[in-house]
Formats: sequence, structure tokens, C-alpha cells
Amino acid sequence: MTITTEQALSNFKFWGGAKDHNFTYSELEQLEPIIEDLFTDKPATETEINDLFWFEEELLCQWIGLDFEEYENR
Repeated sequence: MTITTEQALSNFKFWGGAKDHNFTYSELEQLEPIIEDLFTDKPATETEINDLFWFEEELLCQWIGLDFEEYENR
């Protein structure tokens, strides 16, 4: 069974290493449409969203023009 829900990225319940991300509410709002555009063919799974924030923080920073070193030093 597949259940699909729509929610704001700022309300997403991250787990594992993604739980420790340092993105602000405003930055999450900037990332939301970018991530939506990545998954135009089919909705992203919770795991795909979580993995982006767990393993691709530097890429996420690039997408919104945020210096990764600054981000890491918060």
C-alpha cells in the first residue's frame, strides 16, 4: 500500500544523521521548491528526502547559495 501526504519541508520529521541538519526555517522554505522540481515524475519518498539532508548537505547549500563552511560552523 502506498500513502502519499503533502507537507511543508519545515514540518518533515528527519531521522538519523539528517536530524542534525542546521538549515533554518527560511532556508528550508528556499529548498522546498527546488526539491519539488527534482521529483516531478513521481513524489519523493520520505527516505529520499531524509537522505538528501543526511548525505547531500553541501549540495543543498549550493542550491540556495549558502557557503558550506559557514553552514557547518553554525
